Formats: sequence, C-alpha cells, structure tokens
Amino acid sequence: MTDYRTIPASQLGQGSSIQLDLCETEVDLYWKMAMEVAELIQKNNAEGEPTVMIVPYGPLGPYARLVYLINKHRISLKNCWFINMDEYLDAEGNYLDKSDPLSFRGGMDRIFYSQVDADLLMPTAQRIFPEPGNEGYIWELIQKLGKLDMCWGGVGITGHIAFNEPPEPGEVCTDAEFLARPTRVLKLARETKTINAYMNAGADLDGIPDNCITVGMKEIFSARKVRMCMPRDWNAAMLRKALHGPVSCHVPVSLFQNHPDAKIYAIALAAATPVVPQIRVYNK
Repeated sequence: MTDYRTIPASQLGQGSSIQLDLCETEVDLYWKMAMEVAELIQKNNAEGEPTVMIVPYGPLGPYARLVYLINKHRISLKNCWFINMDEYLDAEGNYLDKSDPLSFRGGMDRIFYSQVDADLLMPTAQRIFPEPGNEGYIWELIQKLGKLDMCWGGVGITGHIAFNEPPEPGEVCTDAEFLARPTRVLKLARETKTINAYMNAGADLDGIPDNCITVGMKEIFSARKVRMCMPRDWNAAMLRKALHGPVSCHVPVSLFQNHPDAKIYAIALAAATPVVPQIRVYNK
C-alpha cells in the first residue's frame, strides 16, 4: 500500500471517495466555498425549499464573499437556518460573552449577520448555536425541518470537524460509536488549544478556553453534503490522511470516506508533500 505521506500533489485524490478541489490560493478557496453555499440557497429558494446548514466560525474568509454575493444578487436568507458548529465555554460551562474577541457568537454577528442587508437576513431564531443544557435541540430541529442540506467548515489539526476531537489515547471507541456522538460539551484537545492559540491568541495557551460545546458527528454525518476547507499549509498531513489514510475515528475527517457526498477544498500549498524521514547518502 502506498504511503499517503509520499503521494505527489498531482495524484492526490485519485481513487479516493472524497472529492478534491485544489485551489491555487487561499482567496480562491474562499470564493469557491462561498459560491457553492450561495448557489445552494438560490436553488432551494427557487424550489420553495428551506435551506438548513451547519456552518463554522472559521475559516472566516468565505463569509465576506458570501455577504457580497447575497447583497449583490439579492439572495434571500429568510428561509435559511444556519446552525453554528461550536462555541467556547468558560470555566463554569457558560457561553463566553459576545463582546469577548474569542466568542464565535459575537464573531458571527460582526462578520456576517450585521453585514447582510436587513431585508435579506433570516430571523434571529434561525441563527442557531448549540446551547449548554439544551444539547438535544440541534438534532430535534434537523428532524423537524426534515433535512440537513450541508455542513461546511474547516478541519482541525487533529482531524476534527467542529470540535469532535478524536478519542484520547487508550480510550476504547469504535467508529460507529464515534459517529453516533451527538451535540455535547467537552474539553479541547491539547493540540487544538495549541494551534488555536497560535492562530487566534498570539500563541497564548492560557488565552484559549479549556471547554467548548460542539455539534456532534451524529448531526454532521447526516448532512446531504459535507464540504471541508483546508486553507493552511499545516493542513498538508491531514489532507492526505483524509483522502488516502485508513478510515478511523482517531482521524475523524477520514470517516467521510464513507459519506455519499464529501468534498475538500484545499490550497495547493497544502498539497505539498509533508516532510517524511529519509535516509540521505552523502558523497565523501
């Protein structure tokens, strides 16, 4: 079996059940993701159907493009339900205040909801976050609406989507059990805290909360379409694991090899082969 770490960029995705769209730049990736979201909403609007999506707070790049497309083309969100993937919690298990720069709820207001023209924006009740103490609501809502059109978002350094961290070392968990995990409160993995501190808190590990609430794999895997964004160079190894590695809950993103409509948007830089140990022979 070919080592997924050594597959050339030109051969990535070949034979994988996950579609791959390699984008020349990060900006291209953001436009492609935004256009797919906008086109799906337009299609559902034309058919008189609601649009139900699990959406991220990160990567942020697609949102500015989506706002542009919505306002320019007068795409109504009145029949849309946006379910955010996750949110940080404080030490007492409560939401961070919206004024906190790390608050995903406050961030969505700033970068998206406040930027969409008011006559196109969905009601507040259709802008949803998973809520501590009411974890079952997300699944109940999806069942009530009768579908989940799409889940889209980034992929974490541990291969997580939303904050569905892989099982801890030594923890016994089958793939089926992992896929059945619902919306829940949990602690962030050390690796996730580290990369998030680097990306969002000036590398201050103490600045990232320990706790979060996340939409579960149960909800995410029920989506008709799953779209994953890999806009960073450090996505390189996980890109290969997702496409060509063994299917395992210890690499959550690899489970989408068994999803009927999963796709990765990745920058070309992420397709660069990760460094692997090599034996070097030096001329004397």
